[in-house]
Amino acid sequence: MDKRLYSIDETLKGVRIDKALSTLNEEWSRTQVQQWIKDGHVLVNGSAIKTNYKCITDDTIEVTIPELEELDAVAEEMNLDIYYEDADVLVVNKPSGMVVHPAPGHVSGTLVNGLMAHCQDLSGINGVMRPGIVHRIDKDTSGLLMVAKNDMAHEKLVQQLVDKTVTRKYQAVVHGVIPHDFGTIDAPIGRDKQERQSMTVTDTNSKNAVTHFRVIERFNAFTLVECQLETGRTHQIRVHMKYIGFPLAGDPKYGPKKTLKLDGQALHAGLLGFVHPRTNEYMEFEAPVPEEFENLINQLRRSKD
Repeated sequence: MDKRLYSIDETLKGVRIDKALSTLNEEWSRTQVQQWIKDGHVLVNGSAIKTNYKCITDDTIEVTIPELEELDAVAEEMNLDIYYEDADVLVVNKPSGMVVHPAPGHVSGTLVNGLMAHCQDLSGINGVMRPGIVHRIDKDTSGLLMVAKNDMAHEKLVQQLVDKTVTRKYQAVVHGVIPHDFGTIDAPIGRDKQERQSMTVTDTNSKNAVTHFRVIERFNAFTLVECQLETGRTHQIRVHMKYIGFPLAGDPKYGPKKTLKLDGQALHAGLLGFVHPRTNEYMEFEAPVPEEFENLINQLRRSKD
């Protein structure tokens, strides 16, 4: 086990520990250090600390660098829908029904399995089970994802998510006819105390969450909307639309029991825009809704006539 010792001087007094360590060792990214702190690999004066700890002069920091784990998931050849790829970034259109990354007991058939076969150079920052994954979308949500092919790209793409500069627009079919053309839902999201597998709007142990929406088309008992994420909380659009009384069609977790017969929620991540981590050029990609989604919209139009 590789252990490193550092001492904090006046120049790093008051600096967050992740920033201080990435300054002391330029090979370490702040994201990587944060994960080590969460895993208990960083001690300050012999004690574990949180990621927001601010250094004090003469602090002794001990970093135990964990050995690289072998990824249990295996590479699987898949016909991935790649929208863009270079040495730093890959943009892929994920189909509905595909899980993004492996989990214990579910290590095959995921997007990561396909990415491992497609390219060998994925970022390792997010852990051995999530190589290259910067953000995710739910299994039954289709659409565009950005993937980092090295740690530099990963760090810069994550920072854009933190800074809320990534453009993420989704199309969704919701129950009910929304009367107003535009809206913003600003409501914190946290774990549901009654149903631990679900998220909900709550003030307890929650994080701020903001979703902007606009109506694209109204039907008899449904509405097609575009939702733009300002934040990226788990199940954010599904939770927020339910919160304002317009749950997603086909949503098995947050929608009504009597809903349209769909394989999961009618939600598609159709537009993704970000600044390229190396060239600093703004790039934007758009993927049309999948066939099942298009068929649903046409069905709702016909029922309206």
